[in-house]
Amino acid sequence: MIKPSRWFALLAATLLLPAAAAFAAELQAGRDYTPVEPPLYASKGKIEVVEFFSYACPHCNEFHPLLDAWAAKLPKDVVLRRVPITFHRLPWERLSRIYYALDALGEAERLSGAVFKAIHEERANFNSDEAVVAWAVKNGLDGKKFGDVLASFSVQSKVAQADQESGRARIQGVPALVVDGRWLLVNQAAGTNAELIKRVDQLIDKARKEKKGR
Repeated sequence: MIKPSRWFALLAATLLLPAAAAFAAELQAGRDYTPVEPPLYASKGKIEVVEFFSYACPHCNEFHPLLDAWAAKLPKDVVLRRVPITFHRLPWERLSRIYYALDALGEAERLSGAVFKAIHEERANFNSDEAVVAWAVKNGLDGKKFGDVLASFSVQSKVAQADQESGRARIQGVPALVVDGRWLLVNQAAGTNAELIKRVDQLIDKARKEKKGR
């Protein structure tokens, strides 16, 4: 028979378990994410998730389908913005221009996966704008229109702005995720891509609660 004092101790321990688990699961600054100071510009009225990436990055290639599936189910108060960066590598500059050209033509969502596949599976060599335009034509785009946008000043400016933004966020590697312009997730702390997505959701919930004043 359990003594009353022992029974109350067991009950107290049982009641504390959920709270302790929640505390243990709470993400911590400096361990699970790094505060971004000053915060990045965020979409007005939305909780913005920014993915810094490059088509050349094999980890981004692996992460892309998972992030796409997650983005397809976003609630109305959350928006995903993708930012292709170069780390000042000339070959990556062209890849960044590919994303912004596709985005300008409304084709980024449809063809980003195809760009990753071309580079990492088909071993396509995008060593010139002509090679990129030839690939675009094979994927159903107007070559003249795509080529003009790819070489445009507007796209070049966006590439420069993307690198400036990654510098402000102190991005050291990709893929890198910033939530609400304020929190850069630490990939190593997450361990897996699936866990990284879960942590994005946790920070979205944190941002949502703060916006409600809770």
